[in-house]
Amino acid sequence: MGMCSAAEEDLYAVLGANQSDSAQQLRSRYQQLALQYHPDRVGGVCSSQAESAVEKFLQVSSAWKILSDPDSRRQYDLHRRAQELKQDWPVDSTVYLKDMTWDQEGCVYRSVCRCGGVFSVSSEEVEETQQDEGEENGGIEVCCDTCSLCVLVTWTQTKTHITK
Repeated sequence: MGMCSAAEEDLYAVLGANQSDSAQQLRSRYQQLALQYHPDRVGGVCSSQAESAVEKFLQVSSAWKILSDPDSRRQYDLHRRAQELKQDWPVDSTVYLKDMTWDQEGCVYRSVCRCGGVFSVSSEEVEETQQDEGEENGGIEVCCDTCSLCVLVTWTQTKTHITK
């Protein structure tokens, strides 16, 4: 199972929770499920059932790991919003990474939207996408933080094939 399928999973659904739930509510959902699926609890059951319980337990644990940390939860919520927007909004234009402004402090590339809002993409996101898609040329759809426009941030590695 690659990272991709995990990322597309709804972590709130995994915990049987909602995005609007408080941290306390999420914690109690997590604890309920963790107890229910804990490998020790399902120990004696036939193996395929125990295996799916273990898998569920790991899912629940990794969902909780992300949602229990306010920062990673915020990141995840933003990602979810971007996913939802991506389905509805056309990509307005393409922006080249090299034309974006590098913000040393935030470790993000920024580009200003015509509404005055900001498109930003972190260097980690770029690196992850580059690893996923191979290094030729990839892109990330980034949504403006103010309006509903999306742009495609792309890069083309300068490793052009040298022809003799």
